[in-house]
Amino acid sequence: MTATGAAQHRVAALTAMGASLIVTFGLALTLGSVLIPLDQVATVLVGGEADRDAWETIVLDIRLPRAITAALAGAALGVAGLQMQTLFRNPLADPFTLGITSGASLGVALLTLAGAGAAGAFASGLGLGAAVGVTAAAGLGAAAVVSLVLVLAGRVRNTVTVLVVGLMVGFTTGSIVSLLIWFADPERISAFVRWGFGTFRTTTWDELRIFTPVVVVALVATALSAKVLNALLLGERYAETMGVRIRRARVGVVITASALAGTVTAFAGPIGFLGIAVPHLARALLDTNDHRVLVPASVLLGASVALLAEIVAQVPGNDVTLPINAITALIGAPVVVVVLLRASPRSFA
Repeated sequence: MTATGAAQHRVAALTAMGASLIVTFGLALTLGSVLIPLDQVATVLVGGEADRDAWETIVLDIRLPRAITAALAGAALGVAGLQMQTLFRNPLADPFTLGITSGASLGVALLTLAGAGAAGAFASGLGLGAAVGVTAAAGLGAAAVVSLVLVLAGRVRNTVTVLVVGLMVGFTTGSIVSLLIWFADPERISAFVRWGFGTFRTTTWDELRIFTPVVVVALVATALSAKVLNALLLGERYAETMGVRIRRARVGVVITASALAGTVTAFAGPIGFLGIAVPHLARALLDTNDHRVLVPASVLLGASVALLAEIVAQVPGNDVTLPINAITALIGAPVVVVVLLRASPRSFA
């Protein structure tokens, strides 16, 4: 394929991804336990009155914040996964490689398994204070682990060492969580397990005022560092010859990826699969390793896949709600395997 043909292909692919995001976002507002006609959804979004008062409440207070959360979370995890795979040059790396999930899990475990009062409120699923407490606990736990990894990332020269340290920190926090589970009451264990399934349903408009700007700023920072990511993909020695300050670049990648993954984990729980799969899908569909293209592609694909998973998890026409983590893996894993098998080898070099 010529350079012009490749450029046209990528433009067309990005356009299709954008269209898919619009479609899935619209479906997320339309489908659910109650089917709301698309024209009624559009009327509500532009400030009009729907034929039924309940539809306005469902769209504005339930489905719209949920859809925005899903889109932002998918975009954040897709881009964070792309950063981690590039930094470590490892196709199996994901946003939680550095122990972010383990740190968040430890924070929530300390609250739900060791904190009796807060745990009881959380387990009952009632009380705004409990929900805020869980979010704060997850955020603080993830931040503590990331801070430790950042200190080490600034001191060591070998990126692999950072990866191993992150994994060891994750194993350590995981063992502490296991001990807390071992001695906890069944009710508290159940509450902790439900948090571990992940969900886009609990984020409120007030929380989105924090969630949205953090994710957007981190995504913009990643897009602006696309050239640095391209250099890192070719190896640290090559990047140094191009004038890249490796330690500063490494710390910058860790900060933005951790901000993206940590924020999602704090507000939506540990959402799996998206971080490792979306970058591979983007590379395969665009047939490129250029991060100037891969970053926006990961944003669009991540948001679309997350919205699709949320639609399936809601089981349209039914009151049943499925775990979002189960859906992301169930839908996406077969697709990724097919894409990987059909893609050219250089797509993942």
